[in-house]
Amino acid sequence: MGLACADTHLRRYYVVTYSDSVSVPAASLEELTARVAGLERRVAALEVPDRSPEKHPGSPAEADQERFWALEGLRSRSGSRGAVLFTGLVDLPGAPRYEWQQSADLEALVDRDWNDLADPLAAIGHPVRLQLLHEVLSGHQTSSELGDTEGLGTSGQLYHHLRHLVAAGWLRSMGRGRYEVPPTRIIPLLVILAAAQR
Repeated sequence: MGLACADTHLRRYYVVTYSDSVSVPAASLEELTARVAGLERRVAALEVPDRSPEKHPGSPAEADQERFWALEGLRSRSGSRGAVLFTGLVDLPGAPRYEWQQSADLEALVDRDWNDLADPLAAIGHPVRLQLLHEVLSGHQTSSELGDTEGLGTSGQLYHHLRHLVAAGWLRSMGRGRYEVPPTRIIPLLVILAAAQR
């Protein structure tokens, strides 16, 4: 005869067998059953249940997988040490839709010399230049429109900041006093701004 105790949450099964020919006092059998149940509770408290979405649809694990879908995709494609990915799709005033994805292996980022990144980062580290980039992305792309924007200073100061942004590649001159953020820089710029938020 057997006494089976199952914990379906953990999918573990315990079977205690005893012979009909052995006389087991009822008190001992009750004590044994209570001890097995106690052990099952302790094991259940120690182990993490299987929360895979297939087993528990609508569970927090499934919600996390949906929320971190880009991270899950990167995890399956990254190298041994990892990688960084940024992507985006943007509709800007008077411009086509921009879609962009860029990734880099961790080794490529960490093992390189970062000194050559100082100038592009410094170029956007000034409040007036950030305001200029904001204005250009908002559709105000001529030097005349930019000159009318409050807080950008004199025309000499304006051109000084525009030159820095063009030299760093954050803006390009389209001729006739017109500027744009190059399409390959739009989403990287927005990613930097998003990352800078606290």
